[in-house]
This record gives sequence, structure tokens and C-alpha cells, in this order.
Amino acid sequence: MKKYMPVLGNCPLFAHIAAADLPGLMNCMGATEKAYSKKETILAEGAAAHSIGILLSGSAQIVQIDYYGNRSILGTLAPGDLFAETFACAGVKEIPVNVIASENCTVVFISCERVLHSCSSACSFHRQLLSNLMSILANKNIQFHQKIEIASKRTTREKLMTYLMQQAKRCGSSSFDIPFTRQELADYLQVDRSGLSVQISQLQKEGLIETSRKHFRLL
Repeated sequence: MKKYMPVLGNCPLFAHIAAADLPGLMNCMGATEKAYSKKETILAEGAAAHSIGILLSGSAQIVQIDYYGNRSILGTLAPGDLFAETFACAGVKEIPVNVIASENCTVVFISCERVLHSCSSACSFHRQLLSNLMSILANKNIQFHQKIEIASKRTTREKLMTYLMQQAKRCGSSSFDIPFTRQELADYLQVDRSGLSVQISQLQKEGLIETSRKHFRLL
């Protein structure tokens, strides 16, 4: 855990909390560390939602699979990102999504119950921890609305351009990288991969975008 303290220091859940307090905080939160291999399931749909996960290294995806086996990517995770916090705070009995490692990664789980309720020692960082958690949940709500904006579009072209414009705005630049392969982008936009490839080629021909693998530029 010690080698990941710089990552935890940059995690939004621990914003404005002194680095010297982090080891004691993690102990107070009942932190447990676990390593996962690429494509391994970190959290499976149907699992109980008692803990908040924090990615320490590697990357992962939040994935939903419907009754027919169709895969939809709901989000990506990088070091310092949280997951399952919404379900844990809401007391959901069964998580409705899967969290899958995109590459070898390390995760720490902390008790949601201990985050929400001060311990007997009345640690000074609890008030800040709750404030940070509220901010994170609010930002996740904004991201959810951005996903709805994409899903509301009728055509593959509209969904793709809406997503690319959101990314450009987030990065503050017309040139940016996305965290998806072509198949993953199709899964995120919930469109057919071949149809997505056709639209990307068409947009390039029209001089609206330039792209190479995961890099895009809006023209």
C-alpha cells in the first residue's frame, strides 16, 4: 500500500487531506488491497455493494451485459478513480454492472460504512471525506447525463460526433486521445462496429475529423 500513497494523494476522495494522515485513514477505512490480471473480473454483476473501490494501478472498464450477451461500456477507470461508490452509498443489494480489468491492475477496497459514519476515534478527516464523496457523486451524475446525451442521438454519426465533441471540451483541445479501441468505442456508443468504421471514414473524407488509432482531431 505504501508505494501507492502518491496515487491515493491524487484521488479526489482524499482531496484536502494531509498525506501524513493517509496511512491512518486507510487503516481506519478497513482498506484491503488486491491485484487483478488483464480481463479478470474485479466486481461481478450481482455482487453485494458494501465497499468503495479505488484503482491504484492499471486500467479497468465498467461494463454492462444484457440478457442476449450484448456488451455496453459505461465508463473507464484510471489510477485514482473510484468505482461502486454510488451503489455502496445507496445500499444496493446487487451491483447491476461488471468492473473488468483492461490490463493488469491493483485495487484497494474501503468500507463504505466507515466512510459514511465516524469511527469511535472521531478522526478529524471524516468531515472532509464526506464532503469529497458528495462532490464525486455530483460529478458522476454529470457524466451520467453526458452518456444520456449520447444515447439520445438516433444515428451512429450523431452519437460519434457528440462523444468526440464532449471529449474535445473535456480536454480543452480539438486534438485528443480516447481510452477506447474501435470495438470498445462501438460498445460505449452502443452501435455496430462496422457502421461506426463507415462513419469514421466518411467524416474523414468530409474533412470533419482526422484520426489515427485512439487519437482524434476535430477540424
